[in-house]
Amino acid sequence: MTQETFKNTVFILKDGMYRFAKSLLMDEDEAYDLVQEVMIKLWQKKDSLCTISNLEAFVIRCVRNEALNRKKKADVVKRYQDTLTEGIAHEQYPASTKELVLKLMSVLPEKQRMVMHLRDIEEYDVAEICETLAMEEGAVRVNLMRARLKIKAQLQKIFDYEKRQVNGIAR
Repeated sequence: MTQETFKNTVFILKDGMYRFAKSLLMDEDEAYDLVQEVMIKLWQKKDSLCTISNLEAFVIRCVRNEALNRKKKADVVKRYQDTLTEGIAHEQYPASTKELVLKLMSVLPEKQRMVMHLRDIEEYDVAEICETLAMEEGAVRVNLMRARLKIKAQLQKIFDYEKRQVNGIAR
């Protein structure tokens, strides 16, 4: 694969790679670094990329795998830091519903978060998600439904709480 072919096939996917990495890592800088690393690895293996039938799915899978590796490492570091300091985190909800949904998505189980991100944010078809994440169609649909139900239930709790607070003040 030539440099020009690489630019026209792999490099054009970098924006989608970044958005997906950001949804998994919840950190813009970390997502940017991850995309750079994956691009370097893909460039180093540029000659074997020609044999891949769905390059976009392969690239997204590479991003997912790298993100999962980084999250595992971050979890180990966090557990270590938690043993050093005992702190209490105060929950603060974001101002907009979109930010709130993204925050709620960030605590979903891994598969549900990935499926929901690819379907609702990246607007992939179910078939594309199946290929990208190497999952059966039924599993994709079930994970998507469960993720949406969890988000809906959590939003309902938050909105009900806020409604009670407003009604309590209005009386």
